[in-house]
Amino acid sequence: METFKSTTSLLLLLTLFLSSSSVTQIFGVKTQSEALGQFYKAKFSHNSNIDKSHFTHDFDDQDLKYLHNKKTVVPQKENDKIQKLPGQPPVRFEQYGGYVTVDESAGRAFYYYFVEAQRSKDSLPLLLWLNGGPGCSSLAYGAFQELGPFRVNSDGKTLHKNKFAWNHAANVLFLESPAGVGFSYSNTSSDVKIGGDRKTAKDNYKFLVNWLERFPEYKDRDFYISGESYAGHYVPQLAHTILYHNNKANKTIINLKGILIGNAVINDETDTRGMYEYFASHALISDELEAQIQKQCKFTESSESDECKLAGSKAEYNTDPIDIYNIYAPLCHNTNLTAKPKKPSLVIDPCSDYYTIAYMNRPDVQNALHANVTNIKYSNWQPCSDVLTNWTDSPSTIIPLLREFMANGIRVWIFSGDTDGRVPVTSTKNSIKIMKLRIKTAWHPWYLSAEVGGYTQVYKGDMTFATVRGAGHQVPSYEAARSLSLVMHFLAGTDLPNKHN
Repeated sequence: METFKSTTSLLLLLTLFLSSSSVTQIFGVKTQSEALGQFYKAKFSHNSNIDKSHFTHDFDDQDLKYLHNKKTVVPQKENDKIQKLPGQPPVRFEQYGGYVTVDESAGRAFYYYFVEAQRSKDSLPLLLWLNGGPGCSSLAYGAFQELGPFRVNSDGKTLHKNKFAWNHAANVLFLESPAGVGFSYSNTSSDVKIGGDRKTAKDNYKFLVNWLERFPEYKDRDFYISGESYAGHYVPQLAHTILYHNNKANKTIINLKGILIGNAVINDETDTRGMYEYFASHALISDELEAQIQKQCKFTESSESDECKLAGSKAEYNTDPIDIYNIYAPLCHNTNLTAKPKKPSLVIDPCSDYYTIAYMNRPDVQNALHANVTNIKYSNWQPCSDVLTNWTDSPSTIIPLLREFMANGIRVWIFSGDTDGRVPVTSTKNSIKIMKLRIKTAWHPWYLSAEVGGYTQVYKGDMTFATVRGAGHQVPSYEAARSLSLVMHFLAGTDLPNKHN
């Protein structure tokens, strides 16, 4: 890793401490937290070739021909049904797992895990969840550490129920994307080395269209897309692609109703500036240092001054000893599995990555999931990919897409765990300010079980911003009940409760 003195961009400088003292560095497992930091290092290095222009869809006639040729989709819903996962407690809902081809000629296929709603599955909406990175698995985080119906015990062999799973509110679909992430694969080696926002959005759209052929009962169902972190790009870009194809076909191919993004990468400049504001306001750096950074740094892609770099190195020194993705969370100091499972807790265990890795790499688990069907050498399951080494495009902002959704009647909710220091609440508030929206309902607390769950503000045009009190970057991991309440209100299109109940 380069030192601060060799960097020519503030954001390159930032990433050295974004991935500093986390369990990732200590024990060698790449997590979602480190993936985002490493990506920004590459994106804002002086020799970066990443295209930062506004996002546009990337479809050609051949892509459309593939999409509308139903012969390319093999009906196999029943073959994908998961009878029971190893160590799983009994449940009363169906779960499925398997592969959907997104490019036949390249041999590219994405792995999905789908859990039906625990009640009213025939009427509740379909919700897709995407994790970020880029390069991190929605199976690793969303499904088994955040909002899925199970979490892995400390023995790496058994599961316990997540009583605040989001399939209480929807039928939930988890997708490992792009190729090379988790169990998703390609027979074309360049596919797992070269990625980008446009390619990912295109493949994710192909996946959805073909998945709906396999599960046709969801074709007309209300559909929502959700995600966190770098999915602040993935989610809006997929939504934009859906709207494009609906408009081009002059019919509803996918019945998109809304998007929900948490602690999301939205706008590079405000994401970065807001991080330093958060550090100072939470006593991680001094007010004087924060003032120096705001004065000396331009928060742009151009080269920064030596004074800016020096101030940034001081901020790194102060934030190095903690996990800035949840500034109050403990670190993982012992990655060993336990002979007997620890007592489950509503708050995620800081070593959960290691329990999940052990579980997902068991042959009996992979067989039950219908996963890892290839013998490709990079198919050893990890929470975040080490094979994606060349990311070609990443817009500096996705705000134009948010405006597009609001203009087209698509519900937009943005939420922030208020203990995340990487994409903190200050960053998201600054990004929303750029949009200059009119306020419909002023800032106020929202409640769950007679406690403040967070704070919220509603804007005209069907956009809601909400904080989740006590949650870090992965909100459902830290505040599961509050995250479930939030998603239930999002799906219902109702305001978060502003009174004690």
